[in-house]
Amino acid sequence: MLERIPPRERRDLLIAWLAISIAFTLIYIRGGVDPIWFVFFFVMSLVTVGVAFVLHELAHKFAAMRYGYWAEFQKDNQMLLVAVVMAALVGVVFAAPGATYVYGNATRTENGRISAAGPITNLVLCIPFAALMLFGGGGLIGLVGLVGLRINAMIAAFNMLPISVLDGRKVLAWNPVVFVVLMATSAGLLVWSLL
Repeated sequence: MLERIPPRERRDLLIAWLAISIAFTLIYIRGGVDPIWFVFFFVMSLVTVGVAFVLHELAHKFAAMRYGYWAEFQKDNQMLLVAVVMAALVGVVFAAPGATYVYGNATRTENGRISAAGPITNLVLCIPFAALMLFGGGGLIGLVGLVGLRINAMIAAFNMLPISVLDGRKVLAWNPVVFVVLMATSAGLLVWSLL
């Protein structure tokens, strides 16, 4: 599988993964924290936010490749910088780390399915994180589960918005029923994680 991810794309994914993890770590440690907690929140961000982001993008890539198209993630340095600076200065993460570009003339159905692959991956990732949250107790494992559930639901819900270049617009154009199911599931899981 790694042979299907060229070195430049691996580098872009790694840089975006680290930048997003740093941005979320800065959110968690606002107000100051000792080095042990910094390391904990950074590792937690790598596992929750980082994995959610990387697998979302790879889902698009491999769904496109299943249809015979080449697809590749490309980071957006400016947006990565904005994410880290906003987290540090304002305490908000607006992360648009880049996108997976599909090369070829995908049909509306193929484009919709390729776009749905990312949010579906995040919804599937909600399952193990919800299990950690529910059965991990009130300690660190439960916290990792809660954060992982919330982040994956948030990424899925955000990407399902039917605007601009987001996945939701392409899914809605392909199949309104699938759009409603994915959007409702994402929003429902996000609301549940916030309660």
